[in-house]
This record gives sequence, C-alpha cells and structure tokens, in this order.
Amino acid sequence: MALSGELGAGKTTFVRAAVAALHGHDQTTSPTFTFWHRYHGDPPIDHIDLYRLDDPREARELGLEDAFDGTSIAFVEWWTHAPQLLPADRYEVEIEGAGEGPRQVHLRRGARV
Repeated sequence: MALSGELGAGKTTFVRAAVAALHGHDQTTSPTFTFWHRYHGDPPIDHIDLYRLDDPREARELGLEDAFDGTSIAFVEWWTHAPQLLPADRYEVEIEGAGEGPRQVHLRRGARV
C-alpha cells in the first residue's frame, strides 16, 4: 500500500487502523526516524516511512526492499521518494486534507510513477 498526503494528513493513523483491524490491537508508531517497523502477527505488517530519504538509492542500502518479499502486507508512507522500491502491482492511497479538517481518501490500483 503506497500512502501519500501532506504532513498531518493521517498516513500513520491509516496504518494504525489497519494494524488494529488485522491484529486486534494498536501497536503502531511512526517509523520516520527508523524508516521501518514490522508488526508481527498473521499476517505480518511492514510499515515504512521514506520521508527522510534523501536519495532513492538509500532504500536499497537500508534493505527496505526486503519488506516486499511477499510474506507481509507493506504500507509505505512518502513512497514517491523511492517509487522504484515498490512493486508495480500495488494499491495507492492518497489522503487529502490535514490537521483538524476533513479528509478525502482516494484509492487506486496500479502503477503510477
């Protein structure tokens, strides 16, 4: 799941809701400074945040492509910082709005680079 939206749009909140729905509890924190969190359960969930990624090549150096080995559900915030990291067959979620205002969520399937 490729997540996009401005700061404060609710990308981490979206992942938090998915983790709670699939695992029955909320264990989610933002991986902004660590890049990647894995939430163990059935299925495992990988939560990646590329906001601090300066160069797309860093994603490979950090081993982030391992999150796409097919054994988990991967949610990637700020995916446009390294679009080549994600598989072409993906869902893209765009969240419009931020702060206390309303949100619009757009979901599409397929590659957009």
